[in-house]
Amino acid sequence: MTRVREGTAAGQARQAQVTGRSWLTSPGSVLVLSGLLVALIAVDAPLARLAHQSINASSGSTPVWFTGVIGVLGFVLAWRRPRNALGWMFLAAAVFGTLSEDASFYAVADYRLHQGGLPLGWVAVLAQPGWAPSIVLFGLAVLLFPDGALPSPRWRPVLRVYLVMAGLWMASAEVVSAGAVAGHHVRIDPSGGLGLGSTAGPYGWFGVVEDVFFPVLAACWLASLAAQTASYRRSSGERRQQLKWLLTGGAVGGIGIGLALSGLSDLAGIVLGLALPASMGVAIFRYRLYEIDRIISRTLAYAIVTGLLVGVYAGLVLLATRVLSFHSTVAVAAATLAAAALFNPVRRRVQRAVDRRFNRARYDADQMVAAFAARLKDAVDLDSVRDDLAGVVQQALEPVHLSVWVSRRT
Repeated sequence: MTRVREGTAAGQARQAQVTGRSWLTSPGSVLVLSGLLVALIAVDAPLARLAHQSINASSGSTPVWFTGVIGVLGFVLAWRRPRNALGWMFLAAAVFGTLSEDASFYAVADYRLHQGGLPLGWVAVLAQPGWAPSIVLFGLAVLLFPDGALPSPRWRPVLRVYLVMAGLWMASAEVVSAGAVAGHHVRIDPSGGLGLGSTAGPYGWFGVVEDVFFPVLAACWLASLAAQTASYRRSSGERRQQLKWLLTGGAVGGIGIGLALSGLSDLAGIVLGLALPASMGVAIFRYRLYEIDRIISRTLAYAIVTGLLVGVYAGLVLLATRVLSFHSTVAVAAATLAAAALFNPVRRRVQRAVDRRFNRARYDADQMVAAFAARLKDAVDLDSVRDDLAGVVQQALEPVHLSVWVSRRT
């Protein structure tokens, strides 16, 4: 009797655990989070107007249209793949990021424009560090790509270090905000964050926490990419294509971050930064998964062709104007015509070279078709041509079924 009761209790416990998990991953939870995100996005424009700032970005947080795109991706993932934690991470990151921007706008309006005359300004001060969990969740999603699990158990120590440091950093940011509110010495800078005078000093204990966290954060992100790169080298099939999407999106996003940090173009940096979540969404859903090779080869080919033609154009203009002393208008027209005439020949040669390295399937297929065309010139037997054609199509395209109909004239 005791064993039966113990078994019943264990079964009830397991059932409760399953029920809890199903509630956390239920469509209702997705709708609640998505509704919260929509509400936060809806009030962003009025709050930006109240703060006399642009909706594109308060300088202390991410533009709402960027977090909105990530939120759409998170909603689709969480709705279609509720057991995959990445969708929930994207959705939560979008909520925290949008909350941070709304709080930044409201804090500027209250403490800088209305001198504390608006209600609940302290709530905005406490909510403004929402960008911290947004960054943490997005970095965690890279490590757990594509199915919400670690690439291998040996990466658990990296995950623990990342979570501990992230928890300390987020808690420290909230402690600083709460201390500033409780001490009634809140000073808001133009970005909506706490000014340097709102703490004990810009290089106080929180500055030490940030100086420790950000290198650890960067190291963990690099370790995440290293883990995925190592997994890519060992993988094959769909998994390999998924990781190729991730690494390609990471490369494009890295270029965007470089543009933003260098001050060349914040907008271009943010737009390119969307390549990473977008590529992750494509890979998780396996939507046109095998087109990544074509995308990479075409992008590289056109980038190389553009660079070559720009170099040729500039060289011809300098040669004509500085060396041959032609009129500038004539030199520009001649250089433009030369670049236009070179476009197709250069593109074909560059595309063939890039396909040979990055899109081997297409290169091999083109080679097989070219060899078949060469053999076809000397073929006289219709049956041998038919068999050769079927073999080339089977090898190049690998169809499930292949039939060839030949019309014979009598």
